[in-house]
Amino acid sequence: MKLSQLQARRIALASQGFAKSRPKTATMRHVAATIARLGLFQIDSVNVLTRAHYMPLFSRLGPYDKELLHRASGKAPRKLFEYWAHEAALVDVSLHAALRFRMQSGERMWRSMERVAREQPALVQSVFDEIRERGALTARDIKLHDSATPKTEWGWNWSAVKSALEYLFYKGEITSARRNQSFERVYDLPERIIPSAILKAPDLDPDQAHLALVRFASRAHGVGSEKCLRDYFRLQAEPTRAAIRQLVAQGELIPVTVDGWNRPAYVHADVKIPRKVQARALLSPFDPLIFERRRTEALFDFRYRIEIYVPEHKRVHGYYVLPFLLGDQLVARVDLKADRARSMLIVRSAWAEQNAPAQTPEELAEELALMAAWLGLDGIEGPKNGDLAGKLSKALTRM
Repeated sequence: MKLSQLQARRIALASQGFAKSRPKTATMRHVAATIARLGLFQIDSVNVLTRAHYMPLFSRLGPYDKELLHRASGKAPRKLFEYWAHEAALVDVSLHAALRFRMQSGERMWRSMERVAREQPALVQSVFDEIRERGALTARDIKLHDSATPKTEWGWNWSAVKSALEYLFYKGEITSARRNQSFERVYDLPERIIPSAILKAPDLDPDQAHLALVRFASRAHGVGSEKCLRDYFRLQAEPTRAAIRQLVAQGELIPVTVDGWNRPAYVHADVKIPRKVQARALLSPFDPLIFERRRTEALFDFRYRIEIYVPEHKRVHGYYVLPFLLGDQLVARVDLKADRARSMLIVRSAWAEQNAPAQTPEELAEELALMAAWLGLDGIEGPKNGDLAGKLSKALTRM
């Protein structure tokens, strides 16, 4: 089976939910369907625009009520739980059993977590006991909390108590009840958070777990290479290859070649190739459609790198840059900021791709207006930088 790049791109877009029209009003039914389709919403601490986990639903459903996501992740019966899937993410609870192999093995666990479990097991037990006895707590709520954190490592400098909590979280012995206003995890026991039917589901051995996760990733991607299927849940190479071989043998995955791809690919047997895709969406840097950057470039001829950690004078497109999907192409990118004090959506810069159609400025302006309203902002400040800045600014003034 051979696919053109356009066919592969349309399969990917349809599998990610972009071939359907947005509902007039998004309901919990739409949210649940998107959860079942994507499996996860990646969490990120950057809040220059809005938290990353809110964006995939907006991209697919339009200006939905965020309380729907809060209910799905924070109230019984929960549809989402927090765990390390792709990265830290809100994950479909139906995937809990498939991710237990990671909890049990501790693969990819950070050294600080391993160290505290090895060197201070009594502390880990004390932290667990306090969660069990007192209920949902943040790290600061723990009586043993040592507020003086070491400054010996780059990045987050966790206290021993925080490391113990994260070790227990990674091992599945505690989970996240919610995030508080400071975006800190509030920890509690799984039996008080995860639906009992989910917790009682039988464990999967590592081979079964990889089979389930690769199967899910293949549906979510529609078409992908081994690297694509592995990356969705950050799986290891050999068990992923074994799962792919089994799914091919069972007829669930079909080997294909894609024009321009220099590696084998696979399509899920249930996919259909849409004749057209008429999407319009701004995409978070952490959207599942684009979070594997090599795949994004292969599908869309769109080279994308997030530049948050790049010094300002070296950035090409900006700090928090969102690709703009129009039809079945990524046609532009905009650097956005929500200025909450002024109630303005600030477009710092706007850039067009070579394939951008003439209507791109007007379509982008309309999508920015939808986003501003969804975020509760009163206005939009047009861009001063980028090759699309002038046309986009004019389109915004005409609205």
